[in-house]
Amino acid sequence: MAELKRFGISADKYLVEKFDDYVKRRGYSTRSKAIEDIIRDSLKKEAVSADKKANGAIIVVYNHHKRNLVSKIVEIQHGFHGVAICNQHIHLDHNNCMEIIIVKGTGKEMQHLTNKLRSQKGVKFASLTVACLEECRPEHTLNT
Repeated sequence: MAELKRFGISADKYLVEKFDDYVKRRGYSTRSKAIEDIIRDSLKKEAVSADKKANGAIIVVYNHHKRNLVSKIVEIQHGFHGVAICNQHIHLDHNNCMEIIIVKGTGKEMQHLTNKLRSQKGVKFASLTVACLEECRPEHTLNT
């Protein structure tokens, strides 16, 4: 188990009440767990605009009838060898497909790949989610 470090905070009563509602709605057992998750999310967001190493996923929704778009999406991923690790292709309906691309690299690299994909004609949606910073401690990772 990770070593714990205690610290205290002072906050406006109204803010604490709102936070306690948040903790309850999300099903957290303690404020501490909720605060840990908020801190992690903040650090992950910071990684996107920095040179920090991270892991994540890019979700891309596109019109698969758009000429050469599938080839272009694959070509772009090959141009990011080492960043784009693998992908999953999903048929959403007759006109639309989704790619879930697992990525690893700096926040800037992953965002650059997302932007390249997003800018292609026929791409309707592209979004990066940072899942874990490289510094994720072993005790916080999932064992398979």
